[in-house]
Amino acid sequence: MSQSLSGAEFKDQLRAGTPKLGLFVNSHSPTVADQLAHSGFDWLLVDTQHGPMNGENLSSMLCAIGGGGAKSMVRVAGYHDRGGIQQTLDLGADGVLVPYINTAEEARAAVSCARYPTAGTRSVYFPQRATNKAGLLGYVGNANKNIIVALQVETASCIENIEEIAAVPGVDILFLGQNDLCMSMGLFEKYEFPHMYTSPELGQATQNLVAAARKNSVILGLFLFGTARVGEFLDKGFTFISIGNDLHHILTQSGAYMKDLGAIAKDKGKAWTPRPSALI
Repeated sequence: MSQSLSGAEFKDQLRAGTPKLGLFVNSHSPTVADQLAHSGFDWLLVDTQHGPMNGENLSSMLCAIGGGGAKSMVRVAGYHDRGGIQQTLDLGADGVLVPYINTAEEARAAVSCARYPTAGTRSVYFPQRATNKAGLLGYVGNANKNIIVALQVETASCIENIEEIAAVPGVDILFLGQNDLCMSMGLFEKYEFPHMYTSPELGQATQNLVAAARKNSVILGLFLFGTARVGEFLDKGFTFISIGNDLHHILTQSGAYMKDLGAIAKDKGKAWTPRPSALI
């Protein structure tokens, strides 16, 4: 089972083609994180870039995820977020997702913050949660091979520089963010929703990403809403896939109940319809 795997084993399985399916967590709730960690996902990612987390509830959320057996990831603010990357890993996260990477120089900076010397510049400290299981030497001595470093591919500049970015030592995962990439490439302006996602421009950008990742034995990751396109991207070689986030799951399940309740009320001749929701 995935919860018994080291980070290195987890990455080896991804590179060998074994899917690892997960979910972003945008609520700042250890309770939600705990429930999701017991729901069968291989990994959960706490999204501090777009979620209202502080250090204390991030700590509690990572503890809850670890207790449920899922691998824990954290999306930090960016390659410049040395403090956030340091704290995330010290709190015991299995890895980081670094957004808005545009160049190989930025990729090297992100990797450096997540690796101990001499491969990087991460600071050593003891005691901390990360060292509780294996001790200082047991953790630090293996961290550079076990920590998962994922970089987000979400800008036109990143695609332009993808061959150099993919070749940076220490990059484990290149994680495609289709929404931001479509925005960056001007596809939301060019196409009516949702045709930008099947546009030839995005298709070519994705092919460029896949080719660069394969050339450098880098894992391919992806954010999707729901399961409809998971099979398509598994065929393309993506193995680290998110099927959305916790808040979207709440909205969609609530929306399904609202639809059912509206139909029941209509069938019974009752004047009730759901209030407007945030669902597109």
